[in-house]
Amino acid sequence: MVAYFTASIVGKKQYLPDYLRIINCIQNKGHTVVSDHIIKTTEAQIRFETKEERLMFHNQLEDWINNADFLVAETSFPSISVGYEISMALSKGKPVLVLYNNGDPPSLLQHHKNEKLICESYTETTLHGIIEDFINYAEGTADIRFNFFITPKIASYLEDTARKDKLPKSVYLRKLIEEDMKCRS
Repeated sequence: MVAYFTASIVGKKQYLPDYLRIINCIQNKGHTVVSDHIIKTTEAQIRFETKEERLMFHNQLEDWINNADFLVAETSFPSISVGYEISMALSKGKPVLVLYNNGDPPSLLQHHKNEKLICESYTETTLHGIIEDFINYAEGTADIRFNFFITPKIASYLEDTARKDKLPKSVYLRKLIEEDMKCRS
């Protein structure tokens, strides 16, 4: 499968190690990652592009997203361009994983309802499991995506437990259900 990776070029100063960890994690799962436009581009290069060069890049960007099986965005550093790419991918029916490593998810996406959009907070230890779960979902090998409402107290407990156990929240909940299923059979 082909993954399209996007993130803030300005944010690269602060988050490049995270960008590279995400890309490597996807590649280690055997997938191709389109990411050079983020990793190898500088702010100065963008600033000095001509109108024609920007238009050519936009056309290339559309091709990359059209040909990708899914999009992964690192959004810890805000970027309108990244939001545009996420919207473009969703409008084309592509699964999108929005990753952020501090605070809340991007405010414009936090309340967006789309079954193809998954927003996840990550740490260095939880990243692998989150990406593995998402790729399974994107491949169609995930069983069923299930969302439900929980109280703030439960959310806080779940967040603390997942952080303490160094597991994505979904993995923790799945383990609880599987243990309960074993006890009942």
